This record gives sequence, C-alpha cells and structure tokens, in this order.
Amino acid sequence: MLTTVLFCLSAVSANRAARQVGSIQANWWRLLLSTLLLALWAHGWGGGLDGRALWIFLISGVIGLGIGDVALYQSYPRLGSRLTLLLVHCLAAPMAAVGEWMLLGTLLDLREALCGITILLGVGLALAPAETGHLDRRVLLGGCLWALVAAAGQGLGAVFSRWGYRVNGAHGLELDGITVAYQRIVGGLAVGLLAWLWVCVRKREGRRMTLPAGGWILVTGLSGPTLGVACFQWALMTQPGGIVLAIVATTPLVVIPMTVLAEGDRPGARAYLGGVLAVGGVAGIVLW
Repeated sequence: MLTTVLFCLSAVSANRAARQVGSIQANWWRLLLSTLLLALWAHGWGGGLDGRALWIFLISGVIGLGIGDVALYQSYPRLGSRLTLLLVHCLAAPMAAVGEWMLLGTLLDLREALCGITILLGVGLALAPAETGHLDRRVLLGGCLWALVAAAGQGLGAVFSRWGYRVNGAHGLELDGITVAYQRIVGGLAVGLLAWLWVCVRKREGRRMTLPAGGWILVTGLSGPTLGVACFQWALMTQPGGIVLAIVATTPLVVIPMTVLAEGDRPGARAYLGGVLAVGGVAGIVLW
C-alpha cells in the first residue's frame, strides 16, 4: 500500500513539475536525483554493477526508464495524472504478457486473454467523449499516443528484467531489488540525458528552474523510483508477487483523490466504471 500511495504522489508531483519546467527537463532531473540515491545503496551495500545480466538490465532501463519515462512525462501535461496512470499501468500488463510470450515463450491462456479484453474495455470507457470532452482532440490524441509508448516501455522493460533475473539465476547470482533498480536506471539516465541535451540545443521546452519546480522534482524523484521502488522490493521480500502487483495495480484508482485536490480533475461515472474494469483486468492477469 505504501508503494501505491508513493507512486500516486510521484505521478501528481511529476505532472506539476512537467507543467512548470517542461517534460524533458523535469524527467532528467528526477532521473539524476534517483540515480545518485540508488547508487549510494548499490555501491555501499548492494552489488553495484555486478552480474552476468548487467547488459540486460541496462537495456531494460533504456526501454522502461528511458524511452518509457520520456513518453510518460510527455503524457502527464496532456492528459493529467489520472488518465495517464490508467493508460500506462493498465495497458502495460497485457503488453508485458505478449512481450514475455514472444521473448521468453511464456504462453497466454484464455483467462489472461479475457482479462486483457476487460482492460481494453475499461480504458475505452474511461476515454469516452463524455469523460474527455474538456480536452482538445489533438491534445487527447497526442497524450494517448505518448501513454501507449510509455506503457510499452514499462511492459517490455519488465520483460527484460525477468530475463535478467533468469540469466543471473542460471549463474547462481541473486541481486537485491534496489541494486537491480540502480542498474536499470543507469540505462534510463543515458536516454534522459540525450533527450535533455536535445531540448537544450533546440531550445524547446526548456524553462528556468524555480524553487517550487525544484520542490516538485524532489518529491517525484523520492516518491517514485527511490522510496516507491524500495517499498515495492520490500513488499516482494515478504509477500507473493501476485498479491503485491495486484495491490499496486490499484494505483490509477488511488490517485483519483489526489488529482481532485491537486489538478481539479473530477471524473464522471463512466471514468470510475472504466477504471474499476481496467484495474480488475490487471489484477486478474497478475493473480492468474
């Protein structure tokens, strides 16, 4: 539950930071902060950059924390925290299932396929014109496309992480979760740096850093890839992964009160129904 609340807090603060200093710049400073904090643990008490699967975890970070998070930060200011989290968290699950089937040979069964259809129906309800009429059509389309890229990054990044765990396990090596998070974020940091440099050269989106924006970046950096990931790994040490992931899948619903207060986003009945359906589909895939 701590992971879920921290991920929600990270999403809301990320949206505020992206609106104030630009998506690319906010994402870069957040990744840099998290990398430094995770490096302290990994090189002080963890495994650092050890392991046969280092290159796999780096690729996982490039896909998930690099490309995926750049897209995520493009979606936040367009769709808001609620819709972005709904699309990314819920669509990442079936994308991960398909990716794992293609890369690792894990077969999908009928129940998982039905859960995937339930997710799509829920997302469709949440994106109904009655619920998104306040958004410009071009902004809505752009935000949805960025969210799809973010979901693919998150899902495929998870598949590569599972592959990395399998490779390390085959060589009798087991790294703690925070060390793996550090190895992944190094790959993501490289993509974030390239995107930030591109913005600096093109002078697009770059805005002057202010104290409030720095505060939001600090909050999203600590609550997301640092404390949020730490709580996530802590939960996995004591509870089955299916239980943990099913609880974390409720993030798109738990974030609603925060977005009402912070963004003035007041979803209607279809949005609630769609969110419940989508989250239920994710929980079904995880538990089965």
